[in-house]
Amino acid sequence: MASLNYNHLRYFWAVAHDGNLTRTAERLNLTQSALSVQIRKLEAWLGHSLFERRGRQLLLTEAGQIALDHADAIFATGDELLGTLRQSGMRRQALRVGSLATLSRNFQMEFLSPVLGRTDIDLILRSGSADELLRALTAINLDVVLLNQAPSSDALTPFVTHRLAERSVSLVGTPERLSGKASIAERLRRHPVILPTLDSSVRLGFDALADRLNVRPQVVAEVEDMAMMRLLAREDIGLAVLPPIVVKDEIAGRVLVEGDRLPGIAETFYAVTIARRFPNPLVRLLLEAPAVASGI
Repeated sequence: MASLNYNHLRYFWAVAHDGNLTRTAERLNLTQSALSVQIRKLEAWLGHSLFERRGRQLLLTEAGQIALDHADAIFATGDELLGTLRQSGMRRQALRVGSLATLSRNFQMEFLSPVLGRTDIDLILRSGSADELLRALTAINLDVVLLNQAPSSDALTPFVTHRLAERSVSLVGTPERLSGKASIAERLRRHPVILPTLDSSVRLGFDALADRLNVRPQVVAEVEDMAMMRLLAREDIGLAVLPPIVVKDEIAGRVLVEGDRLPGIAETFYAVTIARRFPNPLVRLLLEAPAVASGI
């Protein structure tokens, strides 16, 4: 069987990302008919249609989406190869970090501290959902992804999961709410609480603790984003259940205080990479930093 023609694949890749045959042809300085011929040759070689037309829209078929995923990885790998092998002659190196949109910003800053301020590094930060970030990691569009839950892995998605730190979770609130001595159960009966959403391991741990304490706290807000939990705690609508690192600046300024640590509840932070032939050496620098090695 003849080898795959990568020129045909690149033309398909360009059209798939543009979503418009005419626009791609103009950008590549080709006629629309010539571009169509190249894509038809690729479809004939693969034995599947890659696009279907719906009115004026050009949509990927299932086979087309599979081909695009592979094309993304192929061309990203090529760019990575060139960048790595030319690295000795480059003055600046890129580091692409993805982070769960809801992850603590303070934790992210601590993780990135070894490279912050370096003039020889272009630091590119991207946030999103875990699925979005892991797809970008697999396509080599990111070097490392920060999450608070370890991803599943198999032979087709060989993620390497590095456990960075485990942070205890506390009741956090204004000094007025946490003044005086009281048990955890008493505080939960007396004050409304700001909780993570139900898909959080912290939330699962809190619900189990409340059940053991025979307490049904008033939930004033269920929040996915830790930054929003911090703001709501500052507005004094209730006690927030979160790692104190999220509000370390507010605690330092006595705007908020850390109350009782909640037994058996912690949030774990992970850095996820994939096995690469030419890994970005800056990732190893972050993973081997003293702060990470000590659990930050």
